[in-house]
Amino acid sequence: MATGYGWIQGDAAANLRRVRGMLALLAGGVLMGASGAGVAASTLQWVTVASEGSNFKTSGSQSVRYGVTGKWVQKTRSGVVACTNASFGRDPAVGTVKRCEVYRAVAATTPVAVAPVVKTGATATPTATVTADAATRNAARLAMQASFGNTEALTADIKAKGAAVWIAAQMQLAASRYSSGGNASVHQNTNTTSYCDQPSHAGPNCWRDNFSSIPLVWDFYRNATTRQDQLRQRVAFALQQILVVSGVDVDGTYGLRNYQNTLLDNAFGNYRQMLKKVALSPVMGDYLNNVNNDKAAPNENFARELLQLFSVGTCLLNADGSLRGGACAPTYDNDTVRAYAYALTGWTYPAGGATPWGCWPKGTNCRFHNGDMVAVEARHDTAARQLLSGTSLRAGLTAPAALEVVLDSLMAHPNTAPFIGRQLIQQLVSSNPSPAYVSRVSAAFTTGKYSTFGTGQRGDLAATVAAVLLDPEARSTTVMANGGKLRDPVLMFTSVLRGLNGQSDGDALSWWWGEELREHVFRPPTVFSFYSPDYPVPGTTLVGPSFGIHNAGSALQRLNFLTYLFEWGGSTPATSVPNATGTRIDLSRFTADAADAGKLVDRLSVIATGVPLPAATRTEIVKAVSWWTATTDKTNWQTNRVKTAAYLVFATPNFQVER
Repeated sequence: MATGYGWIQGDAAANLRRVRGMLALLAGGVLMGASGAGVAASTLQWVTVASEGSNFKTSGSQSVRYGVTGKWVQKTRSGVVACTNASFGRDPAVGTVKRCEVYRAVAATTPVAVAPVVKTGATATPTATVTADAATRNAARLAMQASFGNTEALTADIKAKGAAVWIAAQMQLAASRYSSGGNASVHQNTNTTSYCDQPSHAGPNCWRDNFSSIPLVWDFYRNATTRQDQLRQRVAFALQQILVVSGVDVDGTYGLRNYQNTLLDNAFGNYRQMLKKVALSPVMGDYLNNVNNDKAAPNENFARELLQLFSVGTCLLNADGSLRGGACAPTYDNDTVRAYAYALTGWTYPAGGATPWGCWPKGTNCRFHNGDMVAVEARHDTAARQLLSGTSLRAGLTAPAALEVVLDSLMAHPNTAPFIGRQLIQQLVSSNPSPAYVSRVSAAFTTGKYSTFGTGQRGDLAATVAAVLLDPEARSTTVMANGGKLRDPVLMFTSVLRGLNGQSDGDALSWWWGEELREHVFRPPTVFSFYSPDYPVPGTTLVGPSFGIHNAGSALQRLNFLTYLFEWGGSTPATSVPNATGTRIDLSRFTADAADAGKLVDRLSVIATGVPLPAATRTEIVKAVSWWTATTDKTNWQTNRVKTAAYLVFATPNFQVER
């Protein structure tokens, strides 16, 4: 397992290139901030002015250097200068085509030409920064927002179809469901010996396959990296961070699998139906203590989180997500929580579970996670209760009837649309959407329509998701100053893998990299998931949810992950994982561009960020890539160029902070 400093392990020469490249990025003043903007620390830069054998002219007396990255002869020159060994007194890099650079002031926004091609016997030709047209930029940006990572094929597909048509087509694709892991027999055990101690089940992987969430991780990363229904998978991932259950607290792989498949099935359905399925889920019943909840002393856990996290939130909101009246006025009080807790009593597990000791409490079903919970009217409170939205729960209602009134009260509340809409924007597009953006998404949720999307029923998720992704703030090629978001570790993993033609069975991304970067899928530590949607970015007035699990250590671990892929070769298939593929990338499609370092860097940059990198950052990366030649590595210089370029591009703040 990697240590916190694992990135310094492996091939020394290769890592030296990485270190120099990273130091060059830092020297160029590229900083990771909440906005993700690249900031030039100085306008003085080394600028390539000639290749070996050519002449150039200085403007007055200037510092000039001759050589290649890491091997220079530096002089002060004026007038016409020959870029030759004789002019500079010696050959600083024998056998390598060299270049001359002048240290001069360059405007921060001016692309700087560099001489990236270094081949024995050839003349290095400067390659200017290329641009991505607006259509390519917009397609790549949508790919990053609506999938688990951009690919060249995905950008081309979105560009050809247009954003709205592509989204509509994605919504029609069947779900790539969760299927791995054990079955319901774990909750049908009538043997007094524990399930995994029985001879028919015993083995080193019994707990993993039947009680843990690890089989779901396998399916999650297979779906995320290689399946076609990317938008459904991505929206379900957003919903699982709002409607949280956790394998930390709930045992039973098949039940966790059922819950996640429910999110997939309803990702473009109606939020009211989603809340109903969540309320009736025996997994949620276990997680938040609503299963077998008794009218005599109801547990308030589920009722509280249903209000606080799953629907209306704690403060009264305007339609644009701002605080009503400019300060937090409570949406509800504890009496309201208790009213909902009473209304939601009287549910037990679906039939089918068994134990050697029978079921408890008397009159309820044994633990079982297949299907919805069923009503036990003897445990249901039937008193009249006052709910939100001016809704009254009249006396004498059955448990199913009371649930319908509960759902009506939540869907009618004016908070639900902006509260859920804003979180979907944060998950898919931007941590700090403008009030106008939230208002437009809230309107889609409330009316159930957005352009041609939606049924016209309040809470339509197809309309809401379309509004999130097609809004001018999401589709404009000019990103707002506070736009964008720090990529979750999960999205960082999958974006690199997808962009570099890789795949993963998730085995290495659970207990290894998932734990290292504090986002082990299906094991969030609390009902608040891995981080709060309102986590503040220190020193700013902004929020940055995923900064809640980001620190100096995790920043290094992100680099460790890149080293793991590029230098350690990722992971080979594990014999204990069914249908294992390991976690690996395939760089072979990029070696054809290795001869032109600038072209290679730009190609990878468009995959990673949608546009070429800022000039100063690009210049330093191209220099690092250009070090690899047939002289420095006769056999593998093309592959090492691709590795170096990919490592440094995906390490930049421009990739890590998605804009």
